[in-house]
Amino acid sequence: MTAAQQRDDIPLCVDLDGTLIRSDLLIESALGLIRRNPLNILRCGAWLLRGKAAMKREIAARSEVDVSLLPYDDRVVDRLRDSSRHRVLCTASDRKYADAVAAHLGVFDEVIASDGERNLAGSNKAQALVELYGERGFDYAGNAAPDLKVWQYARSAIVVNASDGLARRAAAVTSVEQVLPHNGGGLRTWIKALRLHQWLKNLLVFLPLLASHKLFQVEAVVLSLLAFVSFGLCASGVYVLNDLLDLESDRNHPRKRLRPFAAGTLALASGLVAAPALTVAAFALAIAVGAKFAIVLFGYWLLTLAYSFRLKRIAMLDTVVLAALYTVRIIAGTVAIHSAPSFWLLAFSMFLFLSLALVKRYTELRSLLQQGRSRTDGRGYETDDLSLIQSLGGASGYLAVLVLALYINSSASEVLYRHQQVLWLLCPLLLYWVSRVWLKAHRGLMDDDPVVFALTDYVSRVVLALCAIVIVVAI
Repeated sequence: MTAAQQRDDIPLCVDLDGTLIRSDLLIESALGLIRRNPLNILRCGAWLLRGKAAMKREIAARSEVDVSLLPYDDRVVDRLRDSSRHRVLCTASDRKYADAVAAHLGVFDEVIASDGERNLAGSNKAQALVELYGERGFDYAGNAAPDLKVWQYARSAIVVNASDGLARRAAAVTSVEQVLPHNGGGLRTWIKALRLHQWLKNLLVFLPLLASHKLFQVEAVVLSLLAFVSFGLCASGVYVLNDLLDLESDRNHPRKRLRPFAAGTLALASGLVAAPALTVAAFALAIAVGAKFAIVLFGYWLLTLAYSFRLKRIAMLDTVVLAALYTVRIIAGTVAIHSAPSFWLLAFSMFLFLSLALVKRYTELRSLLQQGRSRTDGRGYETDDLSLIQSLGGASGYLAVLVLALYINSSASEVLYRHQQVLWLLCPLLLYWVSRVWLKAHRGLMDDDPVVFALTDYVSRVVLALCAIVIVVAI
């Protein structure tokens, strides 16, 4: 910024949502309210009937936002801090949040915001600024199409996090002083938000295909592939919704704070569109697989919603639900190929994935302990629970091996395997793998998601390959 600009006595007015912060406080606060009780979405609709400003005031009165964790645009903040001009925070967000942001940053001389009666957006914002500073008596930084109504009365525009098209439209109504392009939001960002790597978990739907020896039946393979994609789309939809509901807790996490919605690299509004769209696509595909499969997928979806809204905050129950969600994938794979469910496979799955869910919680708590914190955010765990979780997790993993051993010794395995005794080699392989997973977790070398670790770790892949060889030989 030049010395002449530093001496400029024209006020610099800055929008909040999408400009100063890479987020939207109305959506954030509403999501916080809905997270506490999904029925609050109906209350938001009722408040909207009284006007948008009234709705914002009602939501703000009931929902807290930690402004210190918001994804601020450092380019805008740095410009404000380097300026000696009269700086105005001018936002359509409720006054409660605007004042909190201004107090946190300490760079604004004045705050203008929605007050419960007037929604300070578009024409209303333009009118307020013209009344205070006159036409062409202020510069304005904004990011969205409604800001064009403000820019047409501004001396100059600073276009932040907007498309090239909006920058051109701004240039048609006033002088554009600066364009700060949007960072992120491309295909790679969406891949991260949809967590396509987590689709690896949905490979479990193929397990019944292998266990029932239908690998060479074309129809069964096609149905399993459709089931895999359907579960992937449904899971991605839930991941997006979960990230929207967990913005504040994710921002408190050393790695989760980099997730696209928490970091502000993707707009919250786009997530609100993507989540239902992915879910609808998932169920459309599920119906093509079959009515029973669609019902199982619906049960999975309901359980994941319950987990997102409430169950993940109940200690121990959350890990049981996580284990159940993995097991449901196997049930879905069974239903998709019209096969009979195996009690042995489901019992083995429940114990094994309960162990891995406890690994996940153990790893998170160990990380908190290293940070000097004693409790999880929004969860029911304390770092004192580490030893208990470790013992329960190890025991659950070994119970999975016991179930496998009982299955090998049962008449059920005789039907499918000619060399049944060869399957006993699976037990030491699995005992080693479970023990190694917990050893790595104890040493702090485990990823946040042990299932993804299991599918990407070299030793785990070797163990899996050896297990596959044992099974083929046994057949």
